[in-house]
Amino acid sequence: MATDQTNSADVLIAPVPGPGALRHRLEEAILGDIASGRLAPGTALPPSRTLADALGISRWVVTEAYGHLVGKGVLEARTGSATRVAAVAPVADGGAGRATAGPGRASPRLERAPERATHDLAPGVPDLRHVPRDAWLRAAREALAEATNQDLGAQPPAGHPAARAAVATHLRRSRIVSGPDDAVVLTRGAADGMSRIAAALAAAGHTHLLVEDPSWAALRDVAAAAGLTPVPVPVNDAGISPARLRAEAARTGARAALLTPAHQFPLGAALPDERRAVLLDWAREVDGLLIEDDYDAEFRYDRRPVPALQGLDPDRVLLLGSTSKTLAPAFGIGWMVVPQRWRAPVLDVSVRRGPAPGPATLDQLTLARFVGDGAYARYLRAARTRYARRRAALLDALDRELPGARIGGIAAGMHVTVDLAGVRAGADGVDAADVVREGAARDVALVDVRRYQAAPSARSTVLVVGYGNLADARLPEAIRSLRAAVEAAGAG
Repeated sequence: MATDQTNSADVLIAPVPGPGALRHRLEEAILGDIASGRLAPGTALPPSRTLADALGISRWVVTEAYGHLVGKGVLEARTGSATRVAAVAPVADGGAGRATAGPGRASPRLERAPERATHDLAPGVPDLRHVPRDAWLRAAREALAEATNQDLGAQPPAGHPAARAAVATHLRRSRIVSGPDDAVVLTRGAADGMSRIAAALAAAGHTHLLVEDPSWAALRDVAAAAGLTPVPVPVNDAGISPARLRAEAARTGARAALLTPAHQFPLGAALPDERRAVLLDWAREVDGLLIEDDYDAEFRYDRRPVPALQGLDPDRVLLLGSTSKTLAPAFGIGWMVVPQRWRAPVLDVSVRRGPAPGPATLDQLTLARFVGDGAYARYLRAARTRYARRRAALLDALDRELPGARIGGIAAGMHVTVDLAGVRAGADGVDAADVVREGAARDVALVDVRRYQAAPSARSTVLVVGYGNLADARLPEAIRSLRAAVEAAGAG
């Protein structure tokens, strides 16, 4: 099929009206226009600056929307060419999960997940090449062989007792978590757990939730969907500001806060002991709750992992965790360690969600076996060694290819921040959104820190660079491609 030669400047795209982040609404509009056939395969989209001027919005919103859809395979970006609709774009039809192609084209196959970039520098994804498949399969076979008839019946709302006990034992050993086995509630992941506690908070009369800014937007969105208004609180190099948190709590009446104290996402700080103490004092004073997202706390390279905040006050801290960052998102298993007073409300929410609110019972029994025989602990030890080595190689490559960049974040997790303000890339410096777009054209997945800000700033020079799913052999080439993207963005 011939490429659409329509002048891209003549293509009008308007964000979907209604609530929600402007970037998300612009993405929905593009997806809808592709699904309807209005934007045919090969159609050139307006340059980000042109569309931003036409809509009267920030250019960042447009470049971020384009970059996200490029990463999903919906759009294509090539150096020296306009961003275009992919030849076969995987577009959801009305949220039903069906694919729609342009007129006269066969629908693309949706049974395959979108391929990730060759040079995957996006944060939040573990090393998918080292998923412990054999150990998990062995645990699954043994778990199924030993499952009783009762095990194969109805699923308890909080999860199977054996899996809850295994998770509780692991967390006591590795994260110094406090509480009985029945404090653990198994979930489908951190977002599922967040949705349950947010619903319980809303039912108890809470209206606002204090959140770190910047932070992982998905959990903010989940809380908002449950009826809580997210209240951003600034984060600096030492984590969330307790003084600002108190001020925002007093202003809004918020008595609950969502935190990443072991390794703040995305800025990478570990919350100091003095700030932890202040936050716990605040929670006791207001009869509040701290929700601790423990997403990659197992990975610390310069010392032993920081103990969970939950262990300091199990009555005031609810811990969220999952296997998404330690194993892979595909496992779909998570957990909460719930304070005594919130267990009944959380279970009420779970019961209302149907007969099987958590992961499949066989997956829970497999997890119990996988954790109980030490396979999980062995995998985590190997992963820590692998990530520590890769992080060191990444820092060396960044120092060599982008010597003016400032690297942020403690030696932990699977990402660093890269501030390009000191890189000489052009007369006006470099904007992170332009680097993301130039990176996509070179098959490099990059993320601008503004994706995680509650109110994105007008300009950014900071990238959040992940190394979890970056192949070691491709690391030098990936950073060279990053440098090329920075140079191209600066010259544009």
